[in-house]
Amino acid sequence: MLRVQTGLERLIESPPKWILGCRLGLLSNPASVDRNFRHARGLINKKFSGQLKALYSPQHGFFAEKQDNMIESEDMIDSVLKIPVFSLYGQTRIPLKEMFDPIDVLIIDLQDVGTRVYTFIYTMSYCLEAAKKFGKKVVVLDRPNPVCGSVVEGNCLSSECNSFVGRFPIPMRHGMTMGELSLLFNNYYGKGCDLEIVKMKGWDRNMYFNDTGLPWIPPSPNLPTTMTAMVYPGQVLWEGTNVSEGRGTTQPFEVFGAPFIDTEKVLSDIGGSKLEGAILRYNVFEPTSNKWKGTLCRGFQVHITDPNKFNPYITSIKLLKSVCFHHKGEFEWKQPPYEYEYKSLPIDLIIGDKEIRRRIEKNDDIDEIARYWQDDLTEFIEISKMFHLYKS
Repeated sequence: MLRVQTGLERLIESPPKWILGCRLGLLSNPASVDRNFRHARGLINKKFSGQLKALYSPQHGFFAEKQDNMIESEDMIDSVLKIPVFSLYGQTRIPLKEMFDPIDVLIIDLQDVGTRVYTFIYTMSYCLEAAKKFGKKVVVLDRPNPVCGSVVEGNCLSSECNSFVGRFPIPMRHGMTMGELSLLFNNYYGKGCDLEIVKMKGWDRNMYFNDTGLPWIPPSPNLPTTMTAMVYPGQVLWEGTNVSEGRGTTQPFEVFGAPFIDTEKVLSDIGGSKLEGAILRYNVFEPTSNKWKGTLCRGFQVHITDPNKFNPYITSIKLLKSVCFHHKGEFEWKQPPYEYEYKSLPIDLIIGDKEIRRRIEKNDDIDEIARYWQDDLTEFIEISKMFHLYKS
């Protein structure tokens, strides 16, 4: 097993001299651990004794205890260090001056999942803006992109679909690490704060998380395994529909279904259960919460057989298109609100382009849909290479 050293581990091993004496803040959650499961809070507090002055939490809370979207967490006092924990998914998602007053340097150590709609990257972007505004420095401790950094997939966000699940014109599967994204946001999209990245050691762009030798800690409650993270860039689309994305089951995003789905029609439409790099297994489940709570749902579980051949986004677009076409009158787009947007359809915010939703509704050919976004995707790939910190 190849040994990858995270930014957290490298900071603790070889801290820069300038950090001594600085008042530190830490944006983290339960996935912010080293390979021995020791949390960043304890490691940083021990290494820089007396310097850690404040903690910050992203969506789902400091302990990743909040299950669903738009469930806010409160500010609190950390029970161990007796310092404030400021919620950046509570009364505000943009850091306020009083939140940054106790610190000189904000350390960000969050595990991203490689998907445009995952909010941690936008919490980071707001922190970059606030750091510029309030004269603070940001240090990003880099972590692996769990769905690898060599594959980029899907359409780029259209400006009319901007929200807290999409602030910049990046594709659904962006192929970048948190450190690389922070450079893209800061330098290309003009956030302009004093930013430093602590790079990983031993990671390359072809690695999936299981190749790293690092422990997987769920960064949020409904991403329990690395397999969940691998299907998520596509399966998250079901959040914008009345089809269950598997919340309320033990396999969120890996399973999906609804009481009305005719699985045989779907399979005949997409050419059978064997997909590129995956198998669809017929599945019946009953969610204990969320959509269709306590109701029998028919659908599938996605089993990835070859992650290097599996393209989650185009696979889920195919499935969504088929379910939409064969279940008129029963299939519905979910209505607002979604992530604090009260006018746009949630599916438009998730897909990031209203035109693609219209093409799905018209049952357009899947290759034509993919061609629609290809030029923007090609442009993004060239832009993103400017900020790559690791080789393939």
